[in-house]
Amino acid sequence: MSSTAIILILVAAAAHASWNLFGKQAAATGAVYFTWLLAAGATCLYLPVAVGAILVTRPHLGMANWVFLAGTGLLHSGYFLFLQLGYGRGDLSVAYPIGRGTGALLAAAAGVVLLGERPSPVAAAGIVAIIAGVVVIGMPSRRAAPPGPVTVTAPPEHVAAGSAQGTRAILFALVTGVFIACYTLWDKYAVSSLHTPALVQGYAGFPVMVLLFLPFVLRDRTRLAGVWRAFRPQVLGGAVLAPLAYMLVLIALSFTAVSAVAPAREISVLFGVLLGRRLLGEGHLARRLAAGAAIVAGIIAIAAG
Repeated sequence: MSSTAIILILVAAAAHASWNLFGKQAAATGAVYFTWLLAAGATCLYLPVAVGAILVTRPHLGMANWVFLAGTGLLHSGYFLFLQLGYGRGDLSVAYPIGRGTGALLAAAAGVVLLGERPSPVAAAGIVAIIAGVVVIGMPSRRAAPPGPVTVTAPPEHVAAGSAQGTRAILFALVTGVFIACYTLWDKYAVSSLHTPALVQGYAGFPVMVLLFLPFVLRDRTRLAGVWRAFRPQVLGGAVLAPLAYMLVLIALSFTAVSAVAPAREISVLFGVLLGRRLLGEGHLARRLAAGAAIVAGIIAIAAG
């Protein structure tokens, strides 16, 4: 993997972990409302970027391109929905690693099986190290959840992974990982085989999400306005960082194998654990940082391979 791809992935990982922190902070609001506000903000903020990319590259967008532009919106809608559902029921440093690790494993395996990619033995060892690291980070916590209700103006209380809520969080995270693998492969094909500009493909999901979730948020406009007032910084931060993170990954995918990019971007898990500990007070830092070292080692192995 080239140094350019590594830099793109590292910057994307930091941006991705940061907007997931914002999503976790707003998880008590309900999955649809925060997601719609983030998507609406991203649609407005990045419209000039998408238009500029079209004017500069002047791509020929045929029917297949438009199908893949619409399809990424459907896949990202499922991803954002289940991600927020998981955050509403579990710690950032549990739901995030499991979702990312599952997505990396499935995407890397599919890149080999479906796309015919052949990572070197060193790169394959790096993939295994990254997956092992995220699995260890996501190991269930034995800490019991403290009593007390969760309000819309504060992040949810920590939930033990062994509880019913924690089990649901893990299940939602696993489904999130399936969506991650699907949209990674879907968009890889769009940017590398159909030659859709990466900035356009990375942007397309957000206006589709706005349209898809609009009927749901309009049912309770008062709640929507309340989420905006209570979590405006998180909404705006997510609107800036979520598209940025994915556009950088798509640029890397346009010239790098998905079996290398998909696992390598999981270094965001390490950033997520640190943010969860530092800003949300989540525990098991030593164990999860040790697992993070395995992720870093895996990144180096993939780069060397």
